[in-house]
Amino acid sequence: MAKHKLTQNQKRRIHSNNAKALDRHRRQAKKEIDWQDEMLGETQDGIVVTRYSMHADVENAQGEIFRCNLRRTLSSVVVGDHVVWRKGIEQLQGISGVVEAVQPRKNELSRPDYYDGLKVMASNIDRIIIVSAVLPALSLNIIDRYLVICENANIPAVIVLNKVDLLSDEDLAWAEEQLNIYERLGYQTLMISAQTGKNMEKLTALLSEGTSIFVGQSGVGKSSLVNHIMPEVNAQTGEVSANSGLGQHTTTSSRLYHLPYGGNLIDSPGIREFGLWHLEPDQITKGYREFQYFLGSCKFRDCKHLTDPECALRNAVEQGKIHPIRFENYHRLILSREENKSQRHFVE
Repeated sequence: MAKHKLTQNQKRRIHSNNAKALDRHRRQAKKEIDWQDEMLGETQDGIVVTRYSMHADVENAQGEIFRCNLRRTLSSVVVGDHVVWRKGIEQLQGISGVVEAVQPRKNELSRPDYYDGLKVMASNIDRIIIVSAVLPALSLNIIDRYLVICENANIPAVIVLNKVDLLSDEDLAWAEEQLNIYERLGYQTLMISAQTGKNMEKLTALLSEGTSIFVGQSGVGKSSLVNHIMPEVNAQTGEVSANSGLGQHTTTSSRLYHLPYGGNLIDSPGIREFGLWHLEPDQITKGYREFQYFLGSCKFRDCKHLTDPECALRNAVEQGKIHPIRFENYHRLILSREENKSQRHFVE
């Protein structure tokens, strides 16, 4: 049987997984705090504002933040969770209390992980801000990936194009034309520059209500946006690699910020790859809102929307009712899903 050579991405994931396993082993080797009832105060409500590998920072009703351990019975605790927790009578090893339970979530944003399955990133979100940029490149395919996730999670999405100060007038007109594809579908879009402040007041107004989260590839300027909105945070920023064109990961843990003009913002770690292999093909199809008007009208129930005769989606493309770029991206996502799923099975 022929041997398959691991790709660089697969090698990186395996190395990362081994490092995580070693780190977990080291932590488990240390004596954990065994919180007894007599060591804890009354239960109280709180919200998770920062999540680390073994702990969480919980904010109480008075705005005070306490670092807490997590009960082993909790399967998942993420930023944005409303939790029930108890403060310790005294601080032990830098830990002030323990999270006892997680309240039911309004919604959650998840991403697939090759080793841990579906991983929840944040919860109780009112809008997802998809941040893209002209550098490394404006990729509608990447935007569509995030929109598929947003549609399946039933969380409103806003598409923000950062670094527009780098565009010439001609390139700016082209970028506006690309964003118009999404505006015609009902998505809100915004062209901004964290460097010059262009349209930042519109973004701030948008963020002033509810809880928002930034998502996007590394290098699109998410941390720079946080710095502009909240200069006192001084979020770490990274430069785009001159060799690969890919941004360097700079944010290590998700965190919820209270904005000065109202609203909350969750800043999540940079996501270079956002695979969709955890979704079924019909879920990806569901992620394209304009398709919904034509589904069920194809001649064959198992239509793949490629060369099948009398395909309603392809006819809609030909009639100008579905943008050809969106239709092409849809098939690219379906193909990418199958390829990623095959690679995942090979790694396992």
